[in-house]
Formats: sequence, C-alpha cells, structure tokens
Amino acid sequence: MVAWTIAGAVVTGLALLLRWQRPAWYWLAFGAPLALVRVLVRYGSVMDACGLTVPPSRLRLALARVTGSTVPNSRVPRILRLSVTRTGLVLRVKMRPGQDAFDYLASTDRLRHSFGLHGVAAREVRAGVVELRMTGYDVLRQVQMPARTDGGLLRLPVALREDGTVHYRDYRQVPHALNIGATQSGKSVYQRQLVAELAPQPVALVGIDCKQGVELAPLARRLSALAATPDDALAVLEALIERMEEIYQSIRREQRVSADTPNEEITADIWGLPEHLRPVPVVVLIDEVAELALSAGSKEEEKRRDRIVTALVRLVQLGRAAGIYVEVCGQRFGSELGKGITMLRAQLTGRTAHRVNDEASANMAFADISPDAVLATVQIPADRPGTAVAGDSSGGWVRIRTPHTSLRRAVNVCNAHAHLTPELPELADFRPALGPVPVESLPVAEAA
Repeated sequence: MVAWTIAGAVVTGLALLLRWQRPAWYWLAFGAPLALVRVLVRYGSVMDACGLTVPPSRLRLALARVTGSTVPNSRVPRILRLSVTRTGLVLRVKMRPGQDAFDYLASTDRLRHSFGLHGVAAREVRAGVVELRMTGYDVLRQVQMPARTDGGLLRLPVALREDGTVHYRDYRQVPHALNIGATQSGKSVYQRQLVAELAPQPVALVGIDCKQGVELAPLARRLSALAATPDDALAVLEALIERMEEIYQSIRREQRVSADTPNEEITADIWGLPEHLRPVPVVVLIDEVAELALSAGSKEEEKRRDRIVTALVRLVQLGRAAGIYVEVCGQRFGSELGKGITMLRAQLTGRTAHRVNDEASANMAFADISPDAVLATVQIPADRPGTAVAGDSSGGWVRIRTPHTSLRRAVNVCNAHAHLTPELPELADFRPALGPVPVESLPVAEAA
C-alpha cells in the first residue's frame, strides 16, 4: 500500500512538473488519452447541446409511425477521423444535410468548454466536411516551433498560431505587409525572425532604419544596402525603382510571345524567366515608417518626404513582378502621417499587429479588414511580448506568437551567411563597409 502511494505521488509530481515546464510532453503523456475519452464519450450529447445535430429524415419518421416504434433521435455528424497531434486533437466530421461550416465556427467556444480543451478552431476542408482543430494547452505561453516546417524560398516560418500550426510569411503570396506595435510589444523580435529566416536564402536584404540604424545595423553583414537617414532612404528607394524598371525591360525582352511559344514560357514576372536570367529577389525592411513619412518643418524636408512616400507607393504597387517585396514596420500608421499614407496602406496586403496602446492604432491595421481582429488586437496582454494578430485583405485573421529571437542569435545567423549577400550595382554606394566576419557559434532560438 505504501509503495502504491509513493508511486502515485511520484507520477503526480512528474505530471505537474511536465505540465509547467514541458506542456507538450504532458499533453502527449497524460492529456491526450484523457481528452480522447472525453471527446468520444461526450460527442453525441455535446453535438446535440450545441445545436449541431439535424432532425431525423422523413423516411425514418414514416417507418417509426408504421412500425409503432419510438421516434428516432436526431442525427449526429459522423466522425471521419480523430487524431492526436503535438498540441491537441484534430477531429474531422462529415456534416449532415442542411448544415454549414459557419454553424461549427459559431459553436467553437461552446465546444471548447464542453470537451474541456483549451481552444477549438473550425475550418471547412471540402464540401460537406469540416475540421475541428482542438488545442489541449496554451501553445502561445511557451512557444516551441516544430523541428520540421514546410518552408521554402521566400516562405518563412515566423510564428506559432493559437491552434498549434505554424504561421508562415510567404512573400510570393503576400508580397507586401505592414507590421505595427507599441514599444516592447515584440515588433522588433518579429523582424529579427524574418531576417534570421531570410539570411540563408538567395535573396537580397535592404534595410531602411532612420533611427540611425540601431535596429538593423547589427545585421549589416547580410544587408546589401542600409540607409540610416532620410536622405539615404530616398536615394535607396529611387535606386530600387530604377532597378525595378530595368527588370521590367528584361522581362519584356524575354517574353517574345508568339503562336509557337509554349504556355509555360510566357511570363509577366521574374519567376517565369530562365534561372540564369532571373534577377535576385529583394526584400526591403523599413524599421520605423513614421521617420520617413512625418511632415517636416522646412520646404526642402517636405519635398523629400513627398518623394519618399511617392517612391514607396510605386514600389508596393509595381515591385511584386520585379521581385521586390516591402515589409513596413511602425508604431502607428495612419492619416496623421500625411498625404499618401492611406494609399500606401491600401497596397500592404499582409497585416500584423502586436500589442497597441489604443484602439485607433488597431483600427489602422484592421478596420478595413475585420472588426473582430481589432477587438483581438486591443486585448493582447502586456506580459506576452511577441503575441500578435495576423491577417490579410481577405478578412481572415489569427492570433500568433513569435519565438524569442535574441539580437545575438540574429547577428550570428547573418554573420554565418554573410557570403550569400548579393552585390546590387544600383545600391553599391549604400553597402555597409565592415571588416571580416568573426567566427562564432550559432545558438538555437530561445522559447518565448
């Protein structure tokens, strides 16, 4: 009896320790079996209580009347698959006739409480099939990115979603994006994660940091150009526009559209060009857009500001086909920054908002996308830096959290891949002049 008591105490202590320090291990060892039993036992009653059942068919009712048997029960959606993941359960069900995926989406909070899980997200897989992705614990409390991700060229795993899946920043799908957030909200960590994932890829990185380069200068060994003042920023942007126009001329020369040209060889962007002719893609990182767009005092500074905004608008309108992608960061991004800003914002398809200090800042990012995303943004707690709401112009949005990427790790990654930094002739004057690359170890990413 004593031995059993000691063994039970040891197991309980181990479970509590795992739940606090290694929630994924606790979930796989203890949480998942209990959750599977709860879901399977409660499934029918929960679906009925949440209004996710349908009345019996007329044929069954008629047969019941003819045979004098009891009235058949409501029909429950059929389970197609129930699987365990590292972060929760995935339940795929076949909807009954007359149901819609929105019915399940509207019931996610009730399903969460009924099944005793941390969160439930619903999505339509195909006609008649809906998938319920249920998380067993708070995956955003201690972010641990999976060892294997489905990344690729310009498709970067940058954060973890609240449903346990990986959030990707795909520049070829969403060319330009806006990233806003208050001080100490995790905006700079998100930017470092982007640079750390882009550094090993065959792309050119251009930094514009008008805070005298304090954020991007440490990463300069992997930057093809760095502008630390508004004057340099204007020159860099205009040089990028010249590069864009030259690339368009190259595309025109290689199109040669005729009746005998194969369909796969007809292109209107750099990705359809032969590999030996394809120019290197360029990602432009703007650290604080307000320093570029704020109205200045003198007429000369006002003219420079207008030229900067005009160049930015041209880049985000036309740069995608030329392989130029723009990532705009700032604490606020609204009409108070002057004319042309709302036009610029309309071209920034991707939106990421970290913790903000007021609802107006959240409206700047998501008012034209989704009111629910605005509400989710203002509810981000201050003690969770790196937590953000990510969305795009389609209206979809999700909560994410970036793993903590220290400046030291980002610097080491950039130094280790400094030899991959492309030489851009148009931006040669702004290439950071640095000494030899120091030999340093590359630490792993720290958990947030």
